[in-house]
Amino acid sequence: MSPRLTALDALHRALGATMTDFAGWDMPLRYGSEREEHLAVRTKAGLFDLSHMGEITVLGPQAGELLDHALVGFISALGVLRARYTMICREDGGILDDLIVYRTAENEYMVVANASNAQVVLDALTERAAGFDAVVRDDRDAYALLAVQGPEANAILSSVTDADLPGLKYYALLPATVAEKQVWLARTGYTGEDGFEIFCAPADAEHLWHALTEAGAPHGLVPAGLSCRDTLRLEAGMPLYGHELDTSLTPFDAGLGRVVRFDKTTNGGDFVGRKALEAAAAQAEVNPPRKLVGLVSEGKRVPRAEYSVVDAEGTVIGRITSGSPSPTLGKPIAIAYLDAAFAAPGTAVAVDVRGKHEPVEVVALPFYKRAR
Repeated sequence: MSPRLTALDALHRALGATMTDFAGWDMPLRYGSEREEHLAVRTKAGLFDLSHMGEITVLGPQAGELLDHALVGFISALGVLRARYTMICREDGGILDDLIVYRTAENEYMVVANASNAQVVLDALTERAAGFDAVVRDDRDAYALLAVQGPEANAILSSVTDADLPGLKYYALLPATVAEKQVWLARTGYTGEDGFEIFCAPADAEHLWHALTEAGAPHGLVPAGLSCRDTLRLEAGMPLYGHELDTSLTPFDAGLGRVVRFDKTTNGGDFVGRKALEAAAAQAEVNPPRKLVGLVSEGKRVPRAEYSVVDAEGTVIGRITSGSPSPTLGKPIAIAYLDAAFAAPGTAVAVDVRGKHEPVEVVALPFYKRAR
């Protein structure tokens, strides 16, 4: 089956982007140097096409109760025009996907799933909607998604919208007019920088891209691909599904137990996976078998996903989930699951890089945190 194309496919090709098949979509990997794109987002701004993400609308009188039942978060307690990071789990506590949920109206929510899991999430929500006065609607074709990320994002957006950007808090959204087009404008992102995500009609995507490119030119805005998005989120310690998260892991395994709300008051407090997650929470508090940590190398060899982490005797004590050279830090970094005994920051361990043991130091996540 041929990969799906975003509304901006022809534009990416005209810009000379290197394209790649990502989760069934033909997406821009980079436009030139991924290092330069990465550093532009850290110091100025980058413009991303994220139209592969999966938008699912849940609406109706019991939409909030349905999401409280289906997801691990207390979604019905979310204020209108606010957003929340959450997860959808199996009955055994395994993570099906991590999500952002936006409450767009009193009885309406937009669930944004990862591209690779959008159908899985849609199917799970549809199945879990039984018995609730709510509708689950596949809106993946109703939206294109653009993102402007970086320290100059606010200045760039302010020149093409009269929306109250200073009043738009982190993890909030509002209906807005951007470059004369009606959009949902959210202060969310996956880079560790301030920025905005713009949900628009696919037919408006190219107009918005050009308007943002023009507005961003004086501010150093560059088009940015998925390759630098990955190194940006890695530096920010943000998990990627299929790497740090999967169905064999619970939110507590990933150090993200905070997203699980056992204090929900809807549905008698019950939700899919509650019993298994209570057990996972208890184990994580008393005797976690492993922890998700950062690793930093002073050498040149780059730790990559699936490489083993070993102790001084060469015994395997963990595995890398993501690794890359860090353009910001100027050294190789990685995220890994390690046996809890070796997870304290400052611990010296090694990564098996093609048979050679590369010394690394355990550090707390994230590697990078922007100045507020």
